[in-house]
Amino acid sequence: MKSSNLVLPVPDDGDPSASSPASFTPALQCCIAPFGTRTLMACAAVALSLPPVSRYRLRQHLPCSFRVAALRRHLPVSPHQSSHLRPFFISESSRSPYPFLPDRPFFDCGKLSELLVSATDSGSTAYLAKGLKFQEWDSLTAKFAGVANVPFLLLQLPQIILNSRNLLSGNKTALFAVPWLGMLTGLLGNLSLLSYFAKKRETEAVIVQTLGVLSTYVVIVQLAMAEAMPLPQFAVTSVVVASGLLINFLNYFGWLHQGVWTLWEDFITVGGLSVLPQVMWSTFVPFIPNSTLPGIISCAVALVAVGLARAGKLSEKGTKFVRSTSGWTATLLFMWMPVAQMWTNYLNPENIRGLSAFSMLLAMLGNGLLVPRALFIRDLMWFTGSSWGSFLHGWGNLLCMFIFNSIGRTFFLAATFGYFAWLGMTLWRDSVAYGYSSPMKSLMELISGP
Repeated sequence: MKSSNLVLPVPDDGDPSASSPASFTPALQCCIAPFGTRTLMACAAVALSLPPVSRYRLRQHLPCSFRVAALRRHLPVSPHQSSHLRPFFISESSRSPYPFLPDRPFFDCGKLSELLVSATDSGSTAYLAKGLKFQEWDSLTAKFAGVANVPFLLLQLPQIILNSRNLLSGNKTALFAVPWLGMLTGLLGNLSLLSYFAKKRETEAVIVQTLGVLSTYVVIVQLAMAEAMPLPQFAVTSVVVASGLLINFLNYFGWLHQGVWTLWEDFITVGGLSVLPQVMWSTFVPFIPNSTLPGIISCAVALVAVGLARAGKLSEKGTKFVRSTSGWTATLLFMWMPVAQMWTNYLNPENIRGLSAFSMLLAMLGNGLLVPRALFIRDLMWFTGSSWGSFLHGWGNLLCMFIFNSIGRTFFLAATFGYFAWLGMTLWRDSVAYGYSSPMKSLMELISGP
């Protein structure tokens, strides 16, 4: 498609002072006055960033992207980072076929006014006042998500060190206490969420999930070395991890063919839908029969759904739903992990003393640091997973440990105060950044969409 030129103001051809930029000032002031001083300053900056205006048509037209980019640098954008600027183009038919002839005057106060109205509607005027707070909170939430790497890395590090000591001392039987199936489930969840955030180009979350994949895979390698994990399953897992990291890396930088990415999304969709029901079923064994039937049934359903979506037999909403299930199944896998832990605590209260309060605190900190970013970008899936993880897996297990006198009152009250104060601050700062009067509006926007 050819790029059209933006209609810019020039004086009438009959005006002898056409080449004088000063002659433009009264007309611009007339058009811009209703919009305020800040908009006038923006347009002045735009005028300085554009090349000198001639009364004759240039032989080589500047692309519209240059002029629109100049306007975007100085006119406000919406709180959702999408500019309300709508460029006004002239049609191809209106261009003179004779470039050596003077072009028709194209100063149009009405069009300029329309452009400025479009640039300042839909909340952009309010954004001028709250833009700094919005950008500050945007930067802070990204930093919080990046800092979350520290507690998540420390969360797995003690297990890696302990396994290394047992391997070096020849105590391989100690590693059989670590269930390789549970580690594999967590690894699949990390890979699924890595694909989800890589597709959204959410850098900090991509780093968090990549570290989760690598740290979990290190534990799986240790289990394989201790023969606590069967070799065939370890070989398949290694291929999946290597392929998943490579595919997500290439897709993040835009170097991957769309067909390959679609196949990978289908794979993690089928894998997630197969594993989730099986893990949920296995949690309540021996109260229910030990069976692999839930996993087999869900795998068959997932294959049929993916096949129909690929064949175009589903509606647009149905196809979109199938594509989104991989992220939600990964989130539900992580959400189910604390549920299984709480069920174990209920069945065997004496085992609570074997839990590490420091590990539960790290889980609460890591997931809690992700909550502001998930709320800020209005990602319901991410917000649900991180909030659930910080509340139930972190604070919930600390509550169980406090009830059974496994931790002291001071430690629990300090953790409780810090956690709920952090959530309150998150809701308050998000509402301030968006210019809302109530934090509830942020939550409603998160659920229903902006």
